[in-house]
Amino acid sequence: MDLETIPGVGEKTARALEALDEPERALRRGDVATIATAPGITQGRAARIARGAIRQEHDDPGGFLATDRAREVYREVLGLLKERTVTDYAAQRLETIYPSPRRSRIEDVQAFAREAIDRDDDDAVLEALEGLEPLRNPGDVRVRERCLATTDAERYSEAKEAIPELSVEIVENAQGLAELARGYSTVIALDESFAGVTLEGDVQVKPGALENPAEVVPERPLAFFARNRDRLQAAVEVHQAADLDPACDLEALGDGLSRLDEDGTVAGDDELDRLTTAVDDLDAAASAAESVANDRLREAIREQDVTIEGSDLLSLVERGAGVDSLLSRELADEYATAVEAAREHLIDALDLDQGESEIARRAFSDEPAFPVERDEAVVSRLREELTAAKERRAGRLKRELAADLADQREGARQLVRDALELDVELAIARFAREYECTMPEFVESEARNASEDDGVTTESDDPVGFAIEGGQSPLLDEPLEAIDPVDYAVSDVALLSGVNSGGKTSTLDLVASVVVLAHMGLPVPAERVRLRRFDDLHYHAKTQGTLDAGAFESTVREFADLAQGGEGSLVLVDELESITEPGASAKIIAGILEALSENSATAVFVSHLAGEIREMADYDVTVDGIEAVGLVDGELEVNRSPVKDHLARSTPELIVEKLADEARDDAVATNGGAPNGEGDPEPVFYDRLLEKFD
Repeated sequence: MDLETIPGVGEKTARALEALDEPERALRRGDVATIATAPGITQGRAARIARGAIRQEHDDPGGFLATDRAREVYREVLGLLKERTVTDYAAQRLETIYPSPRRSRIEDVQAFAREAIDRDDDDAVLEALEGLEPLRNPGDVRVRERCLATTDAERYSEAKEAIPELSVEIVENAQGLAELARGYSTVIALDESFAGVTLEGDVQVKPGALENPAEVVPERPLAFFARNRDRLQAAVEVHQAADLDPACDLEALGDGLSRLDEDGTVAGDDELDRLTTAVDDLDAAASAAESVANDRLREAIREQDVTIEGSDLLSLVERGAGVDSLLSRELADEYATAVEAAREHLIDALDLDQGESEIARRAFSDEPAFPVERDEAVVSRLREELTAAKERRAGRLKRELAADLADQREGARQLVRDALELDVELAIARFAREYECTMPEFVESEARNASEDDGVTTESDDPVGFAIEGGQSPLLDEPLEAIDPVDYAVSDVALLSGVNSGGKTSTLDLVASVVVLAHMGLPVPAERVRLRRFDDLHYHAKTQGTLDAGAFESTVREFADLAQGGEGSLVLVDELESITEPGASAKIIAGILEALSENSATAVFVSHLAGEIREMADYDVTVDGIEAVGLVDGELEVNRSPVKDHLARSTPELIVEKLADEARDDAVATNGGAPNGEGDPEPVFYDRLLEKFD
């Protein structure tokens, strides 16, 4: 796959995507989480890139949503789906599901959606999803206490590229290795010529180190698990709560994570903890040991009477002797006891082993002195020994843990991906359940199937635009139980008439949302839906007021373009007559309908001028009607499902009919049962008005 051919991907973005382990796989799967790990690519941009890659894969020309209102409907239904997600990832991932005219794309998403709608969610799953996030890159890992060494310049360059986490040094001979060993806890020699050389310090000869970087720098794989520790644990909880089949051994992964701290160090090892504490507490423990010795010595001096004869004092002065000599002569035992107490305190405070204790004991001299002071050189030597032991222990534990987790890395990635995808599936499942959705059935003509090689759905010779049974618009701001189900089917071009507030616009919204969701590959809010696969959706919302001449011209041009090539289009128009004067509007709409019908487009035009348009059209225009069955307490009582081939009565006609009926009833009561009695003109007046509607 040429990454730069993907819409929205330039040279710089292509280089960033190439940094991924498997960029093509991530793009084809719409894996927003993985794409977003590429340098400089946000999650939102990752969704746009994934959408472009999917369009390229399915040879999707784009532009299905051909008008502003069509795009608004898509954003609204997409918003309903996104409201039902838990993670930000799932909301962005849903952005990669868009309405497409390509059968291959629709069927791909349908397969995903059919599995999704069978998912059951509960509070435990949703709670586990709360802590889930996409994995993060571990970032740059640098190890300061370890280095690589070689005598060869070419191997030096290879090492710098293969293991950038470590410093690489060039040495001339074994003496150079020895010098490095004094500055690093561990030196790894890459040349086999150093085998058998014995040097002081931790010098390891590993000619094959570059072929197995994790053995040399286990921090590399451990950084991935350390940085993503909480996210991986959340993914484990999601799998357990949802009873998903895991992509890796959850017990082994959990055990490995329990042995790893967030900073990448190994946790839970008593010996490593002891050495770490000893290094950290060494200075404080040495100072405390000094205090122990000096406190004891002061106490001994206070409690003991020291008598010095004049000749002895003179001798000490002549020799220039000071208090040390006096201590050695008079308090030798007490000094030895005090120093021993200091040594024991240092050893006990740091919990030193036998070899370390031997060094620690030399930190306090046997030669009497006051005050007692530690030997800094010995303390530094002890620090070096403890630090080296700590690093050796940590390195071995890291290598062991890295080896244990090495086989879990790809499985761990998939574990998180599956948990994140579950959130997407559950959002679709909740939407489908809450709106009582079903999967739509696409009906293709034999001619269209013959012209395409991307698979076959259902063939039919019956002309089908769309047929909706029991549809309930998700765009209505009403609870589902308050929405009347609608049945409506259109195979070619139709006018939709009906009373004000009868639900004509809501019917268009229902059709638009069903068609958009169906072409996204998702379930639709209806009991059953059959429809053709449209190339694009043109939904023109009702305009506010009459358009000026320029806007009117632009609108007519738009319909002219549509009439030229609208064979595969679905056109929904709400009261186009509002663009200009009613008389002219009827003529224009009639002409547009004629052109769309000739091109075999599917269209629904909502209009209050249905009768006039039908009279002006040069073919038998289908007129459907949303019929009001009466007025109850001043409110319309409406049959929301359009009646086929029926021009619905207007609201004024219903009101006049109601007034005529009431007038007749009053006349009957007034004239003793004789309707339209003389002297009572009201029934005659209302009947005359009603005749005008015929």
